[in-house]
Amino acid sequence: MLHVKLMKPFYTKKEDHLVRFVFAYQYFSILKDDELFHFIPVEGKEIVVNLNTFQVENLSEVFVFQKGNRFIRLPLYQLLLVSDIHMHLQAILQEEREGLLEVNDQAKQEAEEAIQFLEQENFNRMIDHALTLHDEAMFNDLLKQQKQQLNGGL
Repeated sequence: MLHVKLMKPFYTKKEDHLVRFVFAYQYFSILKDDELFHFIPVEGKEIVVNLNTFQVENLSEVFVFQKGNRFIRLPLYQLLLVSDIHMHLQAILQEEREGLLEVNDQAKQEAEEAIQFLEQENFNRMIDHALTLHDEAMFNDLLKQQKQQLNGGL
C-alpha cells in the first residue's frame, strides 16, 4: 500500500459545483516501501471533486511520482484504491468547507450592515419628505420612531 506523505494543493479553483485541486512539484509526495517519491506534473496535475456528491470526477487522470531516475505512473482511480489519499482529500475538503463558511459569515455581516445603512438613508429621506410636505404629524412620528430605534427599540 502507498501512503501519502504530503498532499497540499498549489491552488484551488471552484467552478459551480466542482472544486479543482491543482498540484505542483513540492506539494504532493508518497511513500512506497519506505521510499519517498515526489509528484511531477508531466501528465495529470489536478483532482476534480464534485461538491454535491463528493466524488472524484477525473479518475483517469495520470499522476507521476519520481525518485531519482525511477518513476511511478498511477491513474487517479488506482491511486485512490492503493493509497490513503482519500483521507487527505477529506481533510482538504474540510478546510475548503470551513473557508466557505467563513466567507458566508463575512458576507452576511456585510449584507446586514448594508441593509442598516439603506434603512437609515430611507428613514432620512422620509423625514425630508415630511418636511417638504410640511406634515408636522408625520415628521413627529418619524422622529419618535428614530428615537426608539436609537434606544434599541424601547
